[in-house]
Amino acid sequence: MAEKLSILIADDHPLFRDALASAISGLDIESEVSLAGNFNDAISALAEGNGPDIVLLDLNMPGSRGLSGLNQLRGQYPACPVVVVSAVEDPNTIRRSLAMGASGYVPKSSSIEEMRNAIRSVLDGDIYVPQGIDLDVEQDAEEAELIDRMQSLTPQQSRVLGMLGEGLLNKQIAYELGVSEATVKAHVSAILLKLGVDSRTQAVILLSKFSTAGEGGTDEGGAA
Repeated sequence: MAEKLSILIADDHPLFRDALASAISGLDIESEVSLAGNFNDAISALAEGNGPDIVLLDLNMPGSRGLSGLNQLRGQYPACPVVVVSAVEDPNTIRRSLAMGASGYVPKSSSIEEMRNAIRSVLDGDIYVPQGIDLDVEQDAEEAELIDRMQSLTPQQSRVLGMLGEGLLNKQIAYELGVSEATVKAHVSAILLKLGVDSRTQAVILLSKFSTAGEGGTDEGGAA
């Protein structure tokens, strides 16, 4: 472990960001905590310098819906441990998050000490699984295929798909990413091919299924 731990808290709720920061302060480790209130800020923080040593990620915030943000993060920064912190406590969502590479899953209903234990476990190289969650449950074949399709996307393609899901046009996506419209069109074509769909609308529908299927609850204000 580094002498000074760099931790990124990515959550759009200020009160919960403060709660997580409080949990970290009780870990008895020297740490530097960065805060991100939307997914784009989280990606920017990861790109700076050596990036954080660990990310605490809310499943749903501006710029990301459900598992799409986790999918992009794991694809773009596979070496950085990500702990999902969410109000969704549905076992299927927890299992999917861990199957997609999350190093832990912490329900927001957890106590401060439980959150600390989760962070400690991940920093020690373990996977933190909430009590009562059985990871050996057989995954639905259709769901497994959907996850495989989404994971076949490159990080940039995942980001473009997320923007399509927000209703952005090609020129708007090009502006946000700092690329040409032709590049965006190429990404969209590749996305449609990898997802096995014929239109942007169908791709967005798959994204919606990927982001919400199996969720058994909602976060504050409708976030997850």
